[in-house]
Amino acid sequence: MPTHEHDEDQGREYDLRWADSAEHKEPSARARMLAARWKHNPPGPVPFRPEPGSPGPRRSSWVSTAVVLGCVAAVIVLIGYLNTRSPY
Repeated sequence: MPTHEHDEDQGREYDLRWADSAEHKEPSARARMLAARWKHNPPGPVPFRPEPGSPGPRRSSWVSTAVVLGCVAAVIVLIGYLNTRSPY
C-alpha cells in the first residue's frame, strides 16, 4: 500500500522542477523595492576598497583574540558550574 507522504514528496519534487523550468521568474520583493528606489535616485559609485588614508574602525588582532578566548573561558566556567550544581 503506497504511503501518502511518498506521494506528497513526489508531487513536491515535480512542482519544484516545474517552477525551476519557468521562463520568467519574478524578482524578490527586495529586488523590486530597490529597482523602484534606484529608478528615481540611482546609487552613487561605491569603491571596492576604501581609500588608503581613510580611517576605519579596525580592532587590533590581539583584542579580537582576547575577546574570543574570554568568551570560550566564560562558557567553560559556566558549564563547569552547572555540572557541579546538578544532582545525579
